[in-house]
Amino acid sequence: MANATTTAANSTQTGTDTILEVKNLSKHFDLGRGTILKAVDNVSFSIKRGETFGLVGESGCGKSTTGRTIIRLYDATQGTVKFNGKDVHKVQGRDLKQFNRDMQMIFQDPYASLNPRMTVGDIIGEGIDIHKLLSGRQRLDRIYELLRTVGLNEEHASRFPHEFSGGQRQRIGIARSLAIEPQFIIADEPISALDVSIQAQVVNLMKKLQEERGLTYLFIAHDLAMVKHISDRIGVMYLGSLVEVTEATELYRKPMHPYTEALLSAIPIPDPEIERTRERIILEGDVPSPVNPPSGCRFRTRCPKAMPECAQITPELKEVEPGHHVACLLYS
Repeated sequence: MANATTTAANSTQTGTDTILEVKNLSKHFDLGRGTILKAVDNVSFSIKRGETFGLVGESGCGKSTTGRTIIRLYDATQGTVKFNGKDVHKVQGRDLKQFNRDMQMIFQDPYASLNPRMTVGDIIGEGIDIHKLLSGRQRLDRIYELLRTVGLNEEHASRFPHEFSGGQRQRIGIARSLAIEPQFIIADEPISALDVSIQAQVVNLMKKLQEERGLTYLFIAHDLAMVKHISDRIGVMYLGSLVEVTEATELYRKPMHPYTEALLSAIPIPDPEIERTRERIILEGDVPSPVNPPSGCRFRTRCPKAMPECAQITPELKEVEPGHHVACLLYS
């Protein structure tokens, strides 16, 4: 089953333009006394160079754990992550140092992700110092340039994180991630802690930087409207597994998995007439525990279209239409 899943998820994406390839990735946490929490289970996808891959799902579905495992903040339980053709969980020495430079992360909480005892200049310059890229006046000029790039001023370099708003702190986090000129950035819910008015500014900034610098993003979020705005392709996760992967416009035009349909039906529509008349899909019950997930299809306990065989067969992520992969027995 694992090989079939891998083939489906990667068949249309692998090649010389692929920067990241994730195969059968799992991350399990041992809670003691024989209890295993399966945060990520057999996830496969790939990302092309220069694109944005959105990863969405409810809180607790494993999307942030996926991102942290890709960047080696967590060791993988099984599976492989290849970045520029190299297995990131096996690289050592110079290759590891280069990997740490090429892949960076923007964290979810702009208040917890910045060291309160360091000035903004030192926070941004820390990566430059670690990799010994610049020193003296050149280092300072680089920090000033990065501050201007994210819409801040040179004078902000001498200030501390507590002197900034949430949106400004996230801009500092973006500047820090850009300091060592990475190829790939994992953005772990970078806008969820921000006011709505600030969210669009941060997303537009990220899109602008991507165009200017040729960056590749893994954009993790639960806000489907914002994910559509920034993503080229989207993967939908439920309880540690991918249930649908396709292009962003196709996902919103024709969602095929019942879980995706329910998520999209919950997006607010600014037109009150349409909002009143459209059908809202209400999922019953709570998300099952990843410690003891349901047999067969993990979504079956909440799925309005569940069939008896859903309890017996684990659906594989298959290409049911060109470029559109779904893990659902409705399309077997």
